[in-house]
Amino acid sequence: MGTWIVGIALLAIVALIIRNIVQKKKQGKSQCGEGCGNCGGSCH
Repeated sequence: MGTWIVGIALLAIVALIIRNIVQKKKQGKSQCGEGCGNCGGSCH
């Protein structure tokens, strides 16, 4: 039972991280924080 709880918690955390990345991409921001034009292609 404990394994299920830990697995569900990890899945929720991963889903939140992915949602955050997708929202930033929709806003035109990148993981670099300055936009993909300034990061030298490392965020693609």
